[in-house]
Amino acid sequence: MLNRRDAMLRLGQIGLGSFALPELLAAQSVSSRLPTRRSPAKSCILLYLWGGPSQQDMWDMKPDAPDGMRSLFRPMQTAVPGIHLCDQMPLLARHTDKIAFIRSMSHPSTVHEPSVYHTLTGKRNDTLISPRNMRRRTDAPNVASFVSALTPPGAMPAAVTIPRPIGHDGVTYSGTYAGWLGPRHDPMELREAPNSNDRAAHPLDLAADMNSSRLIARRGLLSLLDENDRILQSSRATEGLGGFHEQAHRMLASAAARRAFNLELEPSALRERYGRNEYGESFLLARRLIESGVRLVSVIWMYFMSNGRIANVWDTHGGTAGLGNASGFEMLKANYCIPPLDRAYSALLEDLHQRGLLEETLVVTTGEFGRTPRLNPTLGREHWGPCYTALLAGGGIRGGQVYGASDRIGAFPRDNPVSPEDLLATVYHALGIASDTEVHDREGRPARICDGRVIMSLF
Repeated sequence: MLNRRDAMLRLGQIGLGSFALPELLAAQSVSSRLPTRRSPAKSCILLYLWGGPSQQDMWDMKPDAPDGMRSLFRPMQTAVPGIHLCDQMPLLARHTDKIAFIRSMSHPSTVHEPSVYHTLTGKRNDTLISPRNMRRRTDAPNVASFVSALTPPGAMPAAVTIPRPIGHDGVTYSGTYAGWLGPRHDPMELREAPNSNDRAAHPLDLAADMNSSRLIARRGLLSLLDENDRILQSSRATEGLGGFHEQAHRMLASAAARRAFNLELEPSALRERYGRNEYGESFLLARRLIESGVRLVSVIWMYFMSNGRIANVWDTHGGTAGLGNASGFEMLKANYCIPPLDRAYSALLEDLHQRGLLEETLVVTTGEFGRTPRLNPTLGREHWGPCYTALLAGGGIRGGQVYGASDRIGAFPRDNPVSPEDLLATVYHALGIASDTEVHDREGRPARICDGRVIMSLF
């Protein structure tokens, strides 16, 4: 896995983005800001397992399924009688009393791109294809962007994506930013997809004479902020900036921002508990960001293979050359799938609970779809949207429950099917945002933020 220096490099390569966006401070909100209800959740951490985690091998095991369908893992007892996880997640098994499992998630797509779009925006776009589906300003805004639009400006951005948005080979997936809401509500993030030669879609970048990657590699994110502060203070390019530019710069250089991104402030034992890898660092950073006032943090799970390319490692077909042609079964057991998830996810729930933050922090875990009931010849499973599992914890959610059910082989919902729109409506509800809230695009046309139904029995 990645060492601390590499993780810091990848966590630190941020543009100023919406973190220092003067328009956010200067412009009137695009939102109609309908009244919101009081809610226990102040913030949300979205753990996005890009690629599609296997429900039958992790959260919804079918030990009585026929050979060729039944998981090669065994079900394990957990803290809640009747709720089983696979035997590769002993740490998380202690925390099922905090988690609600939705075992009847469903949508029709079996393709990554439209499924990512659907699960993050609540809208369908079946025209998206691989690999040239670069996000555009005509896209529907994702959940993080609507949360940004409905959150008053503060010392920290309303939405942050770490360690980088979904994408590969220079393509950043549609559904990962504000789309037609405009750049003022883009989540703060790295410079688009790995290996990209495109400029980030943010109106304010680092000064032209500053090499951000070089500075981060040499001194880390905090030194980057220090250096950027010095350059902006001395650069003639900043002369005559309006008050909103100055306020934006103060946001960037604020003590809150510096502290939030400084993982060195955490005890060594806690960092070990989360895991000294990019996943553990990201989960811990997510907790620090919501503590500092960020309202929605998206953690995107991906992996750099030895050939330098990105892999969505929850896409466990098996036989990927860059992963040593491991079987799908071996991929799930590898140090880029279940083991670090078990460690980091359980640490996050434990940490939030001990700090008294879990009740006011909604933690959502999902991917863009699940996996087929039948194992393939490489002991993996193919894409499957008709049935998969999502997990919710904290934020007013009643833990230790299962909502919905799949059929005997995990192929289709048997009870209470839940769409991506329903899941997003439930997230908005937990955050005190009415899911039928309307916002207006730049032409003044109204649009509902979500067309789903809130799953009230989860609360």
